[in-house]
Amino acid sequence: MVPAILAEMTAPLIANLEKLLGTPRDGALLRYSLGSEYLKAGERERGIEHLREAVRRDPRYSAAWKVLGRALADAGRREEAREAYAQGIEAARAKGDRQAEKEMTVFARRLERDGR
Repeated sequence: MVPAILAEMTAPLIANLEKLLGTPRDGALLRYSLGSEYLKAGERERGIEHLREAVRRDPRYSAAWKVLGRALADAGRREEAREAYAQGIEAARAKGDRQAEKEMTVFARRLERDGR
């Protein structure tokens, strides 16, 4: 459960970010930011929706893949989380983001280990 104070803190930021949807600033970074803030506010499905849009707009956005994978795993959607991590690992490799690649590899292995 998300503490009420955190939800209150994120609400104004979410409102400001939502105003940018459909404008020239609507892109992968905006969607990543919205997705992350929705997750902080405890609105997992809305967060996942915006994170999926972030990686649709920029398939090489490894940070968005990592957060998407975590959100899906936390929602119990293990297969979708595995797929997000796999795509995120490839994205990270493609742009040389070794840290993100390592982190997602660890997270994916944990899913495999814990899923048996």
